[in-house]
Amino acid sequence: MSETLRFWLERIMTVEFWVEALSAFKDLGPLAPICLALVESLIPALPLVAIVTINISAHGAILGFLYSWIGTTLGSLIVFLFFRRLVKHRLMPWFSRSTSIQKALNWVAGRNAAVLFILVAMPFTPSSFINIAFGLSDFEESKFIKTLIAAKLIMMFGLSVFGKTLSISFTRPVYLILAVGILAVLYCVSVHFRKKHGL
Repeated sequence: MSETLRFWLERIMTVEFWVEALSAFKDLGPLAPICLALVESLIPALPLVAIVTINISAHGAILGFLYSWIGTTLGSLIVFLFFRRLVKHRLMPWFSRSTSIQKALNWVAGRNAAVLFILVAMPFTPSSFINIAFGLSDFEESKFIKTLIAAKLIMMFGLSVFGKTLSISFTRPVYLILAVGILAVLYCVSVHFRKKHGL
């Protein structure tokens, strides 16, 4: 039983599993790629860059971008609202004993909407930490949601450019250099802002 469970846990952490799942549910239309991007917010180990590239390759630049944006935004909102509406109001006395939670809340206390926007827009920021920490904090809910929607739009645009460039590189190898360059720039900018804001 434990071996079977471990096998499936390892399987769902691979990109291949989700590529197969996307192919199996292609008749569902937009629902499959949206759910694929949504699941990344619930399982942080899944690589968002790969998921966006899969959606771009399967549905084209515009639809792949829209499906990825909708999915990752919905996923982040689900996590945020779960911790804001359920955990914070019902389980916070238990969670408040954790030093990690206290550190996260202290970190959020020194952040405004502009900082939140920049961090969320960076593709290598740990989105699960952002969603949970702000969900448990006193940060204004409507401001978080508006900032999240706008920042995810910017992030998905950058990842979509990378995904489109990477998909073109399969037929035009020279574009692989451009794709790697785009990813490197996104990574370096993300690391810079994470260090700057102590994340």
